[in-house]
Amino acid sequence: MEYIIVTVVLLAMLAAGVPVYIVLGVISGGLIVFEGVPIMSVSQIYMDHLNSLTLLAIPFFIMSATFMERGGIAASLMDFAKVVVGRMTGGLAVAGVLATTVFAAICGSSVATAVAMGVILVPAMVDQKYDRSFAVGLIGASGTLGILIPPSLAFIVYAMIAEQSVPRLFLAGLIPGLIQAGLFIIYAIMTSRRKDYLKSSQIGRKEALQRSWAALPALSIPVVILGGIYSGIVTVTEAAGVAALLSIIVSVVFYDGCKLRDVIPIIGISMRRTATILAIIMTAITFGHWLTGSGGPQQLAEFIVRANLKPWQFLIVVNIFFLVLGTFLEVMAIMLITLPIILPILGALGIDPIHFGVVMVVNMELALITPPIGLNLFVLSSSTSTPLAEVTRGVLPFIIIMLLLLIFVTYVPQVSLWLPTLVYR
Repeated sequence: MEYIIVTVVLLAMLAAGVPVYIVLGVISGGLIVFEGVPIMSVSQIYMDHLNSLTLLAIPFFIMSATFMERGGIAASLMDFAKVVVGRMTGGLAVAGVLATTVFAAICGSSVATAVAMGVILVPAMVDQKYDRSFAVGLIGASGTLGILIPPSLAFIVYAMIAEQSVPRLFLAGLIPGLIQAGLFIIYAIMTSRRKDYLKSSQIGRKEALQRSWAALPALSIPVVILGGIYSGIVTVTEAAGVAALLSIIVSVVFYDGCKLRDVIPIIGISMRRTATILAIIMTAITFGHWLTGSGGPQQLAEFIVRANLKPWQFLIVVNIFFLVLGTFLEVMAIMLITLPIILPILGALGIDPIHFGVVMVVNMELALITPPIGLNLFVLSSSTSTPLAEVTRGVLPFIIIMLLLLIFVTYVPQVSLWLPTLVYR
């Protein structure tokens, strides 16, 4: 009966539009009051999790993403991508996917990736006679790579809850992320040929060299971050700090988008974004702590084991469950609410938690572009002044592509596990 009441209250408050952190806070607070849990115990839980070095990486990566979004790095990456593929049919669309992929490999945030690239790329594509719905759909879907291509805030949160290795998760997401980018490029080329979109204007050798040289500071950031992590020189948290520092230096010194006087205000913006995420995480931790202590997840795991569900059958159920949740909940909420329930089941069914982390993040990518709550839909609609219905129509083909990718990643675990197994033998 207790679980039914909690579920009804949870869904009712979310349907009423109450912010997720307030929903989780109210439910957790009520459970604490009714079950007589001392407030000091809750405070200790918060302190234990706030002392996590993994959690400390989040504000640094958010700061890095904010400076890259506002500091001219996205424009430089776009110019470089045009040099590489601009002459081919659909070159501007392909350049957009490539630039978005590199940007995702720096910032770890899907929303920041979609906003930064959308503001630059959508007007440029419309000027080149691309359909606006195709342009916003391409950037909205490509922006989701921000949580699949390492570094990824989603993988950091998953690692913290599931007690898994962040570098392993980063490596596990790399190949699926590159496959996703490749599928988007193929679709962009096919659509461009079918609709006879113009090639981008040719760039002279001198200008190409200038653009490539100008992009080197931006391109160096993912090399330093990921190289430092996988070589063992720095931890993930230290790499996040380096990413934030490099983003500030590159934005101020090499590009026009950010002046020295803008540094403190932009840091303030990143701190407000961090506070929003941490508020959700802390209230969800309380909820998850009660859920784990109640024995509910363990009972569910035992039920599934007794039901003799095969791992592939369980993965079908979970994927459908995530896809449904993704239509009305945002990414962080889905992860923090469901993982305490699902994680105990993985061990019983012999499902690798690293592989499952990738499956979950691909599901979360779909949640970001699935109406009616898909966050990337709203930020692109707002930042590009495009009606929400047009953005939604534009992402539909990419939702189908990502569903095919989800099936592939779910049932071919080697795609996710080969690289981390190779590196960490």
